Amino acid sequence: MLKAASAALVLISRSSHSFLTHHTPRCSIHLCFTHKMSTQTEATKNDVAITPPVCRRDEEKVCFAGVGPAHWDAKMPRQSNDSSEKLLDPPVAIPDPYGWLRDDKRENKEILDYLRAENEYSKSMTTHLKGLQDSLYEEFLSSLQETDYTTPRSREGFWYYTRTFQGESYTAYCRAPKISDTFSINWDGTKESPIMPGEEIYLNVNELAKGKSYCSVGSVKPSPSHKCIAYAVDFSGDEKYEMHVRNLETGEDVALKEAGGDDLLEIDGLLWGKDDDILYYMIMDEFHRPYRLYQRKDWNSDAPKDTLLKEELDDLFWCGSYKSLDGNYIFFEAASKETSEVWFLSTEDETSVTEMQCISLRRNKVLYEVEHGDDNWYVWTNVDGSPNMKLMKSPAKADSAADWELVEDANGTPLFDGSLAKSLDSVTVLNTHVVIEGREGGIPRVWVFSKDEKNMKMLSFDEAAYDVGTLAQFEADTKSIAVSYDSLVTPPSSIEISLDDDSQRTVLKTKAVPGYNKGDYGCDRMEVLSRDGETKIPISVVYSNETMEKVKAGERVPVHLYGYGSYGACMEADFDSTRLPLIKRGMIYVIAHIRGGGEIGRQWYEEPNGGKYLCKKNTFNDFVDVAKFLVDTWTTPEMLSCEGRSAGGLLIGASINQAPELFKCAILGVPFVDVAVTMTDSSIPLTSGEWVEWGNPNEEKYHQYMMEYSPMNNVQKGKTYPACWLTGGLNDPRVAYWEPAKFTATLRHANPDNENPICMKLDLSAGHFSASDRYKYLRELAYDYSFLLDQLKLAN
Repeated sequence: MLKAASAALVLISRSSHSFLTHHTPRCSIHLCFTHKMSTQTEATKNDVAITPPVCRRDEEKVCFAGVGPAHWDAKMPRQSNDSSEKLLDPPVAIPDPYGWLRDDKRENKEILDYLRAENEYSKSMTTHLKGLQDSLYEEFLSSLQETDYTTPRSREGFWYYTRTFQGESYTAYCRAPKISDTFSINWDGTKESPIMPGEEIYLNVNELAKGKSYCSVGSVKPSPSHKCIAYAVDFSGDEKYEMHVRNLETGEDVALKEAGGDDLLEIDGLLWGKDDDILYYMIMDEFHRPYRLYQRKDWNSDAPKDTLLKEELDDLFWCGSYKSLDGNYIFFEAASKETSEVWFLSTEDETSVTEMQCISLRRNKVLYEVEHGDDNWYVWTNVDGSPNMKLMKSPAKADSAADWELVEDANGTPLFDGSLAKSLDSVTVLNTHVVIEGREGGIPRVWVFSKDEKNMKMLSFDEAAYDVGTLAQFEADTKSIAVSYDSLVTPPSSIEISLDDDSQRTVLKTKAVPGYNKGDYGCDRMEVLSRDGETKIPISVVYSNETMEKVKAGERVPVHLYGYGSYGACMEADFDSTRLPLIKRGMIYVIAHIRGGGEIGRQWYEEPNGGKYLCKKNTFNDFVDVAKFLVDTWTTPEMLSCEGRSAGGLLIGASINQAPELFKCAILGVPFVDVAVTMTDSSIPLTSGEWVEWGNPNEEKYHQYMMEYSPMNNVQKGKTYPACWLTGGLNDPRVAYWEPAKFTATLRHANPDNENPICMKLDLSAGHFSASDRYKYLRELAYDYSFLLDQLKLAN
């Protein structure tokens, strides 16, 4: 999706509504088979009989794919407006025996009791691991500098940064007066001491979170005068944000309300205008899709004036808004995964003009994004069908597509021509340079283009594989940029780099990882040949040197395989201290950069050879092929685990269905596993927008293909499945809680004598992104990893 979703790695958007069914049975909880689990501690070993809850199956309950069946709400489309594909007619029934688990309001007592019973079962199955969970939690904490700060960034007379404090769960937003263009930190490491002279904590999320079970702050935007901040906060995990404005001089904090009413304003994004009197905000439709941009004048008066600037009614398009770096324009962007359109409003005219103008009207399968500088639009686009984005430029005016020209260097060579050689992801336009982020050779890259000299240089680093990206840039008038750099074995550093001479580099901050010795670990970038005999699948591998010595000696060792593979999102070879407890216990950690992601460019994602639409199975086949490679080289099925989250949960579900014998344990985090049933029903929030990712199972073209991989519909009977640990959040608007619940029940029903446990843990106070409290998040992760380690016989 677009900017608003990319920060979340473009995870699947899901929520709730009722399916059309023959009838709705009452739900109930039954005790069924007894699962006998060996539990082991340092001193004792016991056989404990534990019975899982099993929900009733209604074999007559179905949903329909194809044309709308009888009594279908005609307002709910069965396909997109511009689709010419034939709908299934008559409609085809898809079994949905656990459809009763769906409750849009999250209030049904029987369902909530069932979910609590699942939590109790999972707790019972892991009671013997309490000591391990505590140990893992302490290990996570020991690698975390609890009192810390982020790299200060310059913003119009201030240095802005955030802090965390030992024992406090949330972030504090801070700033300090900017005395000079550079800074040095002389901090004694205590929570009481300021990071910089004159430090001001202008928003302490720990204060907001008091008395709340969940608290997530979204946008935090200083006003143009820096006398106020506007911020968005979600107290439930459903991603419906309240909008607040705080006066930093008086401390007054105002929760904005709907115009002319008393209800709190629920928003998706916010911006300031040219001065402190005007705010811009996005709202969502009933299906949780951002679709309207409003301008609010005199927001602090008794009668604020709201003006609707732009509205997108096609529910294929997800919308967002942003301000150009130079502050001259407000943009409204509407985009599907294949088509986009951008509108603009000059901040110079915002008090008198409320009609936005379009940069280029949407054209099918043409994507473009825009930034402003030098009275020009800088446009990155796949216009004319290029496999990757090309960088173009035109005068800053409406209907400018005919004037788009490739940006070239002094020799007349295009900087980015959209070819397979390298991909372009984002552009930052500064006064003297253009900073470009993209990929080459499967690795993230940063290029710097001088406007005067018309030459472009890629920033280079010593390690062969790494993760790099620019830090937040708030000022166009600058002589340097800052990047964040890390690798699988190198903790993150922020590095200031001169725009004129990239050899001039200053390390601004290196993330402290207490107790970590880089020399004890190693990493590799490798390629695995896929089953097609041609495609090479990159994998990133990190391990302890001690473990790799065992491998070299011919010993088999435990391996954990992680993947995602959707939306063109990239899983980077980055540093993550929470992997260390697994690696220290002798595991090799592997990230599979499978098709469906964007690691090799958009061709790794798009048809005909990527991992989308009618080539989606490539994603699952790649993952299974990597798993087979690992079994052939380093490990055994009894020592191989796998993990994925959201669309990565779909990956894991499809992979264990395809090859259950390959894995001993699988972690499925908020997994999107009921693909076929969910994607038939546009009344489920955001479903229709996902048709351009997966295809529409109401259409003949996609139905059978999707039915062949949808995890819920392909669980094999008579097979030994790996131990499965599924998680979810009751308030998740992206992947509804009933998806992991239904898959849990389906796995147990298909193989009631499966020797490996199937467990689900559902957070009744969180959404898609798990716990907002950083300590609670680590507790939950310790829970997950304790199950994994126990199944691999590494608990001790």
